[in-house]
Amino acid sequence: MMKELNTDLFDPRSTLMDPDFSRDATPSADADADDFAFAFNDSNFSDRLLRIEIMGDTPESRPDSEACTSIADWARHRKRRREDIKKENIPDPSECPEEQILNDNQPDMDDCEGCENQDEEAVAMVEESPSGDEAANSNDSDWGMDCSTVVRVKTLHISSPILAAKSPFFYKLFSNGMRESEQRHVTLRINASEEAALMELLNFMYRNSLTTTSAPALLDVLMAADKFEVASCMRYCSRLLRNMPMTPESALLYLELPSSVLMAEAVQALTDAAKQYLAARYKDISKFIEEVMALPLAGIEAIVSSDELQVASEDAVYDFVLKWSRTHYPKLEERREILGSRLARYIRFPYMTCRKLKKVLTCNDFDHDAASKLVLEALFFKAEAPHRQRILAAEESATLNRRFVERAYKYRPVKVVEFDLPRQQCVVYLDLKREECANLFPSGRVYSQAFHLGGQGFFLSAHCNMDQQSSFHCFGLFLGMQEKGSVSFAVDYEFAARSKPTEEFISKYKGNYTFTGGKAVGYRNLFAIPWTSFMAEDSLYFINGVLHLRAELTIRH
Repeated sequence: MMKELNTDLFDPRSTLMDPDFSRDATPSADADADDFAFAFNDSNFSDRLLRIEIMGDTPESRPDSEACTSIADWARHRKRRREDIKKENIPDPSECPEEQILNDNQPDMDDCEGCENQDEEAVAMVEESPSGDEAANSNDSDWGMDCSTVVRVKTLHISSPILAAKSPFFYKLFSNGMRESEQRHVTLRINASEEAALMELLNFMYRNSLTTTSAPALLDVLMAADKFEVASCMRYCSRLLRNMPMTPESALLYLELPSSVLMAEAVQALTDAAKQYLAARYKDISKFIEEVMALPLAGIEAIVSSDELQVASEDAVYDFVLKWSRTHYPKLEERREILGSRLARYIRFPYMTCRKLKKVLTCNDFDHDAASKLVLEALFFKAEAPHRQRILAAEESATLNRRFVERAYKYRPVKVVEFDLPRQQCVVYLDLKREECANLFPSGRVYSQAFHLGGQGFFLSAHCNMDQQSSFHCFGLFLGMQEKGSVSFAVDYEFAARSKPTEEFISKYKGNYTFTGGKAVGYRNLFAIPWTSFMAEDSLYFINGVLHLRAELTIRH
């Protein structure tokens, strides 16, 4: 059986030298056949000498894990250190070398800019002659550290096959620029803040395990593994971090890790777990509104992309996204960019009400052309036959773009057909899945989205309640008018449901009622049968697992 995890490669997509352990188990290499710990820093099993030049750090630039007792500490320290580096990283041309002496064939260095992103870029490296000709290499430098001072040097005996098998970075180093076989010295230049993590990483490349277990230290190693392209170590750190208790701070930190392709692949399971944690924690946004409003973009994306979001309707998602974006991006141009490129994809416009879609067209926060496209797509979806809608939703359920996938709204979507002549009338269709009905027992209720007739808002509500004699549970359906002052409204109404074997709508109840704000009218036992018969496997009213309800409303004159 080919091993799949912790892959080490010459080609990043091949499988080679991969310790075998369960995805969910804590990684261990106690009995691993690829454990070369005995060869670490041993000249008898080494063919290269690695010279690590350690650059001086300011007190603020100590390891992210040093004195950090939590993920939150690590994140704050790292952010502060990167801001300090950005401020101080403006070199004086009189002190910096005029050119960098790098091997002409060294891969992936052509696009490198000096004094840029020193916290993220892979360090440069040079091959040195065994004679230790310091003058010849006095100008050698890594990216972003030209003007730093070497405070100490650490030398290790290394095996180039072991390091190259674990890391494309080292493979490129050892396979490019070796002019003579006797040139065995390799130099890496790092910050003092990276020393502990690099030593852990080098040890891992020999033994496939780490000695550190704290989250801050694992994150330091993860960043070093990303820099030196050791995918197996990144997966190892990711697995350990994933097995630790998740918090909002740690979840957000994982989602804001560097987004290189290697990072995205190697830490995908960790970022997926972080998204799932945030989506589950904040699935009812209304309970955490202040906390959620303070979240960064990555957190909002995780929440609003979830199918399990508990909201009244998709209109509420749209309103929330607008409110959040206006708070965090007060400049219109930036807000339009974020909405268009990052957040609009998570709003399920096809499930918004037509009234709200009209507002999208006139909303200045969206680019007009983009808004028009989104609204047209939503309207075309609404116009599709139910089976076509199900096909579209199924096709998108396997993709990142889930705009046609319905969430579990508190207020269920309805389809409405309106007539003005010869009388003001509307026909409302409400579908409920068998599982939704089952969840109503013993005393639950589910509401439809609002719909309008004669300028007045109405809604349907399905109940599990006792019959009028309180002798058994049954399915009830009610029509309510949204509260709006003391308006009086006379309406004729009729409830119907599709029924086997014809699967046609059959009228179940007719009536008339003069509504005032907040009142509702309906029938406690719509089908005149007990709840157990209504929910039975041979029920006449569930067609392919769906209960199809219809309500017709006509204004009385």
